[in-house]
Amino acid sequence: MKRNVIRRRLAEPKSNADSDLDPRDGGVQSVDRALSILETLAEDDEGYRLSDLAVRTGLSTSTVHRLLATLEKRRFVQFDRTESKWHVGAQSFSVGATFARRRNFTAQAMPYLRKLRDQTRETANLAVVDDESIIVLTRIESREIMRSLTKVGGRVAMVASGVGKAVLATYSDEDVNAIIRRQGMPRLTEKSIVRPGELFKELQTIRRQGYAIDDEEARMGLRCVAAVIYNDCSEPLAAISVSGMTSRMTDDRLPALGIAVREVAAELTVALGGIMPEAKPS
Repeated sequence: MKRNVIRRRLAEPKSNADSDLDPRDGGVQSVDRALSILETLAEDDEGYRLSDLAVRTGLSTSTVHRLLATLEKRRFVQFDRTESKWHVGAQSFSVGATFARRRNFTAQAMPYLRKLRDQTRETANLAVVDDESIIVLTRIESREIMRSLTKVGGRVAMVASGVGKAVLATYSDEDVNAIIRRQGMPRLTEKSIVRPGELFKELQTIRRQGYAIDDEEARMGLRCVAAVIYNDCSEPLAAISVSGMTSRMTDDRLPALGIAVREVAAELTVALGGIMPEAKPS
């Protein structure tokens, strides 16, 4: 199933003259363009044709083809000859997996994610903050019908996700304001929070109840309930959540889901040697 993704604005392919490597940049331009191609391929599991990649990246087809050939030799991309489409390759996974391994709590978190999935019957997710966005490290899929909001490795704005708001609730108002100034408050759906005053009111509720709710703010028809995992300094290390369709995650069910996520997050915090804020020694 093709997933919805936040896409870059379409750009017209540049001329062949524009695509030529400037010898003064020492190859930096080619590196930047190759990474742009990889980022574009990562947006859609169904892959892209050469012409589509050229449009999406704003590069000429000859430039894209030349860079793809190099990336294919290094196994960072692969070509599906049946559909004439390019996809992310195995080497991209190998390199990207290092990010998750560096967060060495991922393996320890898996039993707790399974517990949360089994308790709630919804998809359980583990995510961290990276460059003021939320990135999903791993998940345990629900056995129910589910359309994933963000795939593993995918990003979503902090203000538009349950995990992001759960983490933001641990920040000072000054820090939250700074993030808003830098990242903005994107309107992803008609229910997205786009006013700072509304966000700060929401953060107060999250601090009081110990969990955050994404009420169709990132994608209509989907809800998410999240809570923070803390490190040994009582600072946010990561967050876990459950996500599912609104038809299952009803208004009446949200409080019970919130308590379940909050309790499992506290258990995982202790298992990782962390300290919940209220238990932090003065």
